[in-house]
Amino acid sequence: MASFIKALLLVVVAEMGDKTQLLAMAMASKYKVKHVMMGVLIATVLNHAMAVAVGSYLGNVIPMDIVKIVAAVSFLAFGLWTIRGDKLDDEEEKKVKFGPIVTVAIAFFMAEMGDKTQLMTVSIAAENSSPILILLGTTAGMLVADGIGVVGGAWMCKHVPESYIKWIAGIIFMFFGTLTLYNGLPTTLLSPVYIILFLAVMGILIYLFGVKFAYHGQLCNIVLPEQEVSVDKENNTSERA
Repeated sequence: MASFIKALLLVVVAEMGDKTQLLAMAMASKYKVKHVMMGVLIATVLNHAMAVAVGSYLGNVIPMDIVKIVAAVSFLAFGLWTIRGDKLDDEEEKKVKFGPIVTVAIAFFMAEMGDKTQLMTVSIAAENSSPILILLGTTAGMLVADGIGVVGGAWMCKHVPESYIKWIAGIIFMFFGTLTLYNGLPTTLLSPVYIILFLAVMGILIYLFGVKFAYHGQLCNIVLPEQEVSVDKENNTSERA
């Protein structure tokens, strides 16, 4: 059960502001919420089943010490990826000539290939020996996060700055990554010199990903299109007056 809870919570954190959550929000503007969530469920089960299979295989053939270090580095990378944010390409939002559920499932499956949550599922599965629980946990986490985005996206944009969501999620990942790396590295690499060097490198990377090359406003651009249009109209009216 601990593996299930860990997988669920980490995926919920990873999915906030992620490309696939943005896609789910965009699809919810065209289709019924129940159809969107059903498509997300189908795509997630298929996609994450592959990720869990790959992660379980790697966990069996690679020494656990190396798995822990790779997982730690992955969590740090996921944290940087999260604070940078994601954007939804126009191609990923195009309609497919099928019913709504199949359309969402295909689009979501393709968008999830190589995405942060899929790669994280591989890492979690490699660290644990409960593939079924990992699959159930990551699938539930995707449904929770995308459900929050689809249903509560507008509320979040009105009351919680998008940057707060990204930074909190990113810091959580980097904290767990740093903790896992600390516990997995040999003691010879835990000297003050290496720790200071690590902190300096992470500080530079956080600035680059979180400030210099970050995507801004992607979440609210999708969930509040009508509000933005009305604001533009009001601004134009006031300028004419």
